[in-house]
Amino acid sequence: MRYRKLGRTGLDVSALGLGCMRLPTVGDDETRIDEPAAGALVRRAVELGVNYLDTAYPYHGGESERFLGRLLSDGLRDRVLLADKMPPWFVHEPSDLERIFGEQLDRLRTDRIDLYLLHSVNHRFWKRFRELGALEFLERKRRQGRIRFVGFSFHDRLPVFREIVDAYDWDFCQVQYNYMDEEVQAGTEGIRYAARKGLGVVVMEPLRGGRLARAEGRGLSEIWQGTDPAAAALRWVWSHPEVSVVLSGMGRVAEVEANARAADRSDEPLGPDLEERVRQAREWYRQRVRVPCTYCQYCLPCPQGVNIPRIFELVNDANMFEDWKAVRRRYQRFTPADERADNCVACGACEETCPQGIPIIQELQKAHEALG
Repeated sequence: MRYRKLGRTGLDVSALGLGCMRLPTVGDDETRIDEPAAGALVRRAVELGVNYLDTAYPYHGGESERFLGRLLSDGLRDRVLLADKMPPWFVHEPSDLERIFGEQLDRLRTDRIDLYLLHSVNHRFWKRFRELGALEFLERKRRQGRIRFVGFSFHDRLPVFREIVDAYDWDFCQVQYNYMDEEVQAGTEGIRYAARKGLGVVVMEPLRGGRLARAEGRGLSEIWQGTDPAAAALRWVWSHPEVSVVLSGMGRVAEVEANARAADRSDEPLGPDLEERVRQAREWYRQRVRVPCTYCQYCLPCPQGVNIPRIFELVNDANMFEDWKAVRRRYQRFTPADERADNCVACGACEETCPQGIPIIQELQKAHEALG
């Protein structure tokens, strides 16, 4: 396993990290972790050199933390760096910060968390965290020795990312990044900005929830013939020197072993053949974009609060990766009700400012029919 420094923390982190949000489950109930299978998976990852384990308060309905607490107490705790997160959805007053953190320590059966993040920060949650004293909370826990290093995970646009990076002395950040998301959310410019500031960069969704691991599809199978698309996508992320660790939500031991083999080559250049295959795969997906939205945000703010670019991003994801079920779940569970497409009243303000000439009203209606 290759290791890299995590920014100013000085920690040696494995190039591959294990994201514990998609552990094997019993049936379709995400709260029922298949503990023998999940335990074998985590132990195999550690055997192969993975030392970065990432979890969060809501993963598997809270069972991810409890499972890791039981597993790590059996001699593994000191062999790994444990990352956990403060969930903004459940923080409504300052006392919630202390309560949730205490629950996390209890669930994890530990007295410290190595890497602690404010979870899923966007402009709205950033404002909430600031108002409720989350930064002061992080400082307090760091002084108490309960947290070693602090960071944030991010889901918004580049200007918001820069604002957050500049607002506090962070040790690291976690961003969505893959060969389809070079200019989405923080993007390439964002990871470079963070690295220049001394932050370690942790990458989530390097395979877009596993969708970039697929090799089937008319035209796509020819592109990847003889090449593992998952390994190619991971190596593309590792080819960016700003990246310290790449998180993968692996659900089978075979996936751990395959991704670990890819990590062994994480310091090697892609080479012209693999670069060309990635370029062709990217173009294959982009040809399946349904709404030609460039996320310029000229349509915002919508008078009714509709998050137009986000909705079009979801529609395009569903169409590109032919995974409407997963995207519907993201729309219904994680898109606030006041930002959804059905709030559109067809006032037309957005269409007047859209440089792409998109019939936004019509596309929002289609989006809500498909996702709502």
